[in-house]
Amino acid sequence: MHKLFTIARWFVGLLFIFSGLVKANDPLGLSYKMQEFFEVWHMGFLDSYTFSLSVIIITFEIVAGVALLIGWQFRLFSWLVLLLIIFFTFLTGYAVFSGNIKECGCFGDCIPLSAAQSFTKDLVLLVITAWLFIKRKSIQSAISRFKAVSLIILATIASLYIQYYAVEYLPPVDCLPYKKGVDIYEQMKIPSNAIPDSTVITFVYQKDGKEVEFDTEHFPVDFSDSAYSFVRRYDKLIRKGNAEPPIKDFVIMTPEGVDTTAAILNDPREMWVIFIRQVDNKSKAWINSIQKINGWSIDNQRPVIVVTPQFEAVTDLFQQSNIQLPVYKGDLVAIKTAARSNPTLYQLQQGVVLDKRGRANMLQPFGFTE
Repeated sequence: MHKLFTIARWFVGLLFIFSGLVKANDPLGLSYKMQEFFEVWHMGFLDSYTFSLSVIIITFEIVAGVALLIGWQFRLFSWLVLLLIIFFTFLTGYAVFSGNIKECGCFGDCIPLSAAQSFTKDLVLLVITAWLFIKRKSIQSAISRFKAVSLIILATIASLYIQYYAVEYLPPVDCLPYKKGVDIYEQMKIPSNAIPDSTVITFVYQKDGKEVEFDTEHFPVDFSDSAYSFVRRYDKLIRKGNAEPPIKDFVIMTPEGVDTTAAILNDPREMWVIFIRQVDNKSKAWINSIQKINGWSIDNQRPVIVVTPQFEAVTDLFQQSNIQLPVYKGDLVAIKTAARSNPTLYQLQQGVVLDKRGRANMLQPFGFTE
């Protein structure tokens, strides 16, 4: 029994560390997923806190996993781990039974799981964690307090650094559809082997003051125009397919609202695209980099454009900073996926991503020092 308990403790600990590291690779991804939950719950006022919550949850997940492995302060951490897995199980359970959330982001974009798969995983973990919690008094750490505290501190620092790197330099492991080598234009097309949605034409008629619903193959035997009054018709989904392109809603619009996406993605020249997700109080940290890139573009006669969902805010900022780069409008959701760092620099040629950089090293391709 003791060996089984040890195996269970190591299993949960390693899974927590693995799950935390996958999320730490892209903390903004978890932040956006939390915003999705808050929007469904009509709690959008919490959106500005989701990134901080994301960092805290990821850090704790990794630290808790390490604490489980070494058995340090097991009584305390067993409480915290149990509460965390109950919280995760609630989220995945809500996603399954409500149908409002497709994926829960348990392992980020690198290992996409459906809501049902995530819920099943959390149920299994909940049972194991509950058993560990019941037996929590029987565990004593096999290492000294100094070593245990040192490992916890190192785990905390490592977790925070990975997340810092992901936000400043882009995720170390790029699992998003805009990774290097990808042809964005091709990724915007539906795959040839995709399965479309299966639907049937459904009619709604009124009979004797009640609405009756049926499809073309199941007309009532007593159907007649005098007895039934037409209300509406619609396509009823029978089976959900997967006929969706990997990249959706990617659009580049001129200030006048003209779609110029195809023209830019098919341009044979080497093109530099700067995605600016938002203008905020951190903009002063990167505006100098944009000024240098603007000067490089003028001196070398090379095309550099800016795409943003905040067109007015960016153009105002550029006017104040004497930047003449052309600014285009883009979809916020698409740019949140493409630009995990704010801003993010892409090197494109005929729609193929040759290189991409976060705000911390976006000057390197142009020969400038940060």
